[in-house]
Amino acid sequence: MLYNDFSSYLRKAFGVRCHKITIDAGFTCPNRDGTKGYGGCIYCNARGSGTGAFSKGISVKEQVQSAKAYLSKRYKAKKFLAYFQAFSNTYGPVDKLKKVYFEALEDPDVVGICIGTRPDCISEEALDLIEDIKKRGYMVWLEVGLQSAHDRTLELINRGHTVADFVEAVKRIRARDINVCVHVIIGLPGESREDIMYTAKFLANMDIQAVKPHLLYIIRGTKLHKMYEEGKYRPLTRDEYVKLIAEFLTYLPPSVVIQRLTGDPHREELIAPMWALEKQKNRDMILKYMEENNLYQGKNFKKENV
Repeated sequence: MLYNDFSSYLRKAFGVRCHKITIDAGFTCPNRDGTKGYGGCIYCNARGSGTGAFSKGISVKEQVQSAKAYLSKRYKAKKFLAYFQAFSNTYGPVDKLKKVYFEALEDPDVVGICIGTRPDCISEEALDLIEDIKKRGYMVWLEVGLQSAHDRTLELINRGHTVADFVEAVKRIRARDINVCVHVIIGLPGESREDIMYTAKFLANMDIQAVKPHLLYIIRGTKLHKMYEEGKYRPLTRDEYVKLIAEFLTYLPPSVVIQRLTGDPHREELIAPMWALEKQKNRDMILKYMEENNLYQGKNFKKENV
């Protein structure tokens, strides 16, 4: 096994094919509404990586039903995880969180919940609610955006939080025995290969259960789009990304689940690189490179090697 993939993890857990259902529940972000800042991260657009379904008046229940029908037909999926993706999905009154979480969990084939969020907007009340969902027998993941283990990079990309904020958030989440999946971006402005591998080594020493690496791609209308047009940022080539992500995985413990190997941009929003749309080809190339170079997850893992 070259890496500990999420699909196999879910099949082992549920015995059938299980897919995520992406949900837009109309949340915002403290880095957009003025609490921490305005405009968000340099790579994030007005939809916050979401589908825009909420702004179209599509309820959480309707989003679940529609996606379930599609995924059942195309992939023969039998079970589903409700994935609250757009913006920061613990950022809001706990009554709202409870309403939308349980609206998704009403469907009998939804067996768990994945909640995308930031390390600086996870209240104890939100954790109480999420812990309660876990105790009801659902699979629960809190997907926490770190992006980089370097504070200078976090400042450059306008994250509005620090590495220390992330470390503290993980401690609080794990105190509740809730699974943590960390979002990391490969190819951030100013980061060298050594910087990227440091982030991998840093995560290897954290109490986390999964990592979700992303390629940094350029979305229309973002600050990064402007940097790209001005010649201030060059996205990675496919060969560069393949080599970097393959090496990145070697520093992670074999037990950590890799939820995916790259991002999944909306075609109509993507400016560059266009190869980011070729999801299956990218995955095949990463696995081929790892096989040819005798690389596998955990090969270079060593506790406290940062």
